This record gives sequence, C-alpha cells and structure tokens, in this order.
Amino acid sequence: QVQLVESGGGLVQAGGSLRLSCGASGRTFSSYVVGCFRQAPGKEREFVAAITRSGVSTKYADSVKGRFTISRDNAKNTVYLQMNSLKPEDTAVYYCAASTAVTIPTMAYGGEYDYWGQGTQVTVSS
Repeated sequence: QVQLVESGGGLVQAGGSLRLSCGASGRTFSSYVVGCFRQAPGKEREFVAAITRSGVSTKYADSVKGRFTISRDNAKNTVYLQMNSLKPEDTAVYYCAASTAVTIPTMAYGGEYDYWGQGTQVTVSS
C-alpha cells in the first residue's frame, strides 16, 4: 500500500505559478504510476497529468499542455506538478493518485487508480 499527501496549493493571480507536491509513504514508490486529477465545484473530476514509474513517459490533458509539467523524484518518494500561466478555470481541488496496474493507455482514467490523496485547493483569481 501507499499513502499520498498533497501540498503546495494556494491562492494565486492569473498568470502566476504554483508547484504541487505529492509525497508518498512506502519503499516501493517507484512501482507506482502517479496521476494528477482535479475537481472544480459542481463539476466532475478530470484528468490533469500522469507520469510512469521511471518518469520517462508523461501524459497531459489538452487543457494544461504547455503550461503544466509533471515530474518525479523516486529517491524522495515525491511527484511534482509545476503549474505555470495559471488561469481562473484551473481553480479546483487537485488530487494525486497511484496505481501499480495503470498502463500508458489508461493513465487518464481515474477509476484505474487504487490510492488517492486528500487533495489540495488551488484558487486562481482573475
């Protein structure tokens, strides 16, 4: 099992940047694919980005491509989501999720992930 804890959320003006961190417990973190999802009030959860076990491959939602970058440091059991050029529509609670079974074709599907963090609020003001 793995426990995930998100941090780094906050309030930022449009055009600004934030870096979210997803810290994990356990010594087998490198065995997990990690995904980032978000949920805005009144909306369904949506995929944001994901990264493979080694960090070689990543996937992004079209809405964040070119603005967000996902990376990982397996030695620190941490995944990072660097968010630049933030827009008010990026406002949401951001969650990280992990799975040993997710493959590249299924990285965007939240139902494929077994473990979830508690979420961190990101608010972008206009």
